[in-house]
Amino acid sequence: MKNNKILVVDDDVDVIAVIQTILENEGFEVVTAHNKVDGIKKALETKPALAILDVMMTTHFEGFELAKELFDTPELKDIPRVMQTSIEVLPTNNQDVIGMARQFRKNPEYKELEVLLIEDTKTKKAGIDYLARDGKNVWVPVDGFLHKPVDSKKLLPMIERLLSK
Repeated sequence: MKNNKILVVDDDVDVIAVIQTILENEGFEVVTAHNKVDGIKKALETKPALAILDVMMTTHFEGFELAKELFDTPELKDIPRVMQTSIEVLPTNNQDVIGMARQFRKNPEYKELEVLLIEDTKTKKAGIDYLARDGKNVWVPVDGFLHKPVDSKKLLPMIERLLSK
């Protein structure tokens, strides 16, 4: 049987309710959590087909940290990760999105930004480059970005694309 579980991690119960309604109407089983700790726990317990993660929860970078932890955990590494955010995504046509992030960091306009969200418009490779508390750059690969408020006309095609891989 095909895995139809989607993990939604957000500290806003109203956002969860909207996404849950959209997804359940499409036949998905929705597992929810409100922070990074519960998100990892639920991911390990349920092994979802996909995770939708809010950026700011308990801390400004909690969603990024959760996405990185999912990626760094061997049994969760292959779960597609979609970030919900109101931060602007920088588009590129360079498949080396990590390289592009480093190029943006050299540009005075972007150098001091705490967070860069980058997506290759052709391949949809995406990731987050953020400055950790220690001042070092951290790269987190993700599978896409959803702008808040979530639009079902964008959410559902993205999920379909990611689950068909």
